[in-house]
Amino acid sequence: MGGTHGGELLAISDLHVAYPENRAIVERLRPGSDDDWLIVAGDVGEVFSEIEEVLGLLSERFAKVIWSPGNHELWTHPKDPLEVRGVARYEALVEMCRAKGIVTPEDPYPLWEGIGGPLVIAPLFLLYDYTFRLDGLATKEAALAHAHEAGVVCTDEHFLHPDPYPTRDAWCRARVAETEARLAAVDPELRTVLINHWPMTRLPTRVLRYPDFALWCGTELTADWHVRFRAETVVYGHLHIPRTTVEDGVKFQEVSVGYPREWKAHGRLPEDPLRRILPVPVP
Repeated sequence: MGGTHGGELLAISDLHVAYPENRAIVERLRPGSDDDWLIVAGDVGEVFSEIEEVLGLLSERFAKVIWSPGNHELWTHPKDPLEVRGVARYEALVEMCRAKGIVTPEDPYPLWEGIGGPLVIAPLFLLYDYTFRLDGLATKEAALAHAHEAGVVCTDEHFLHPDPYPTRDAWCRARVAETEARLAAVDPELRTVLINHWPMTRLPTRVLRYPDFALWCGTELTADWHVRFRAETVVYGHLHIPRTTVEDGVKFQEVSVGYPREWKAHGRLPEDPLRRILPVPVP
């Protein structure tokens, strides 16, 4: 199906441009054609001005850029002159993106009409609610205590503020409810590409070296969304474990770059780190 759009839908995440090696990767990112769209699934960086610069650069190169925030963009970092927190931080990022023509989770979902389409391309912002807990840990409090004892604590606990929500998980639940309503309103005849920085099911976290870290990796509230909302594929990042898995016949693609120490150690970064989402690559 489709074919009225001639380009490709490409994806990348976790650019972490504070590292010079990763910034060099961004500098060489180029579309294959003037019609290519680019998904950026979060964690461009921590400092607002760097995020703005990089997203602006990419928006000049690609026909359309579609962005979902990661936890690092939402940090109120001591090195960032912009001191706004929580929802205000997110809203500032959204307004910056809109000024550059970048699609955000607050905008109408664009329709992909190229090969494989029509498909609704849905960037989401869902956060996490500490429900990806280890077996036997029945509560958030018990799971966090276990993580602290293991020395596995996400930096979000210091820099990602939920204001005006009382907790990050409360913010997550509000985002899930709002997003669920929007997805339910999508034409039921159309399939989707769901984009979220955090994994939308628990499965991708099963291979984490430090299992407690799954607490900061998603929510059980979205476990069936790939089926309910007719996903052709789900795009995510965050774990720094780029791979493809399949659940219920749906492909889940992590498209992260990660930190230089990670991709250098594994020798896994290709010359072109962009992942093609559409048209679906032929094996």
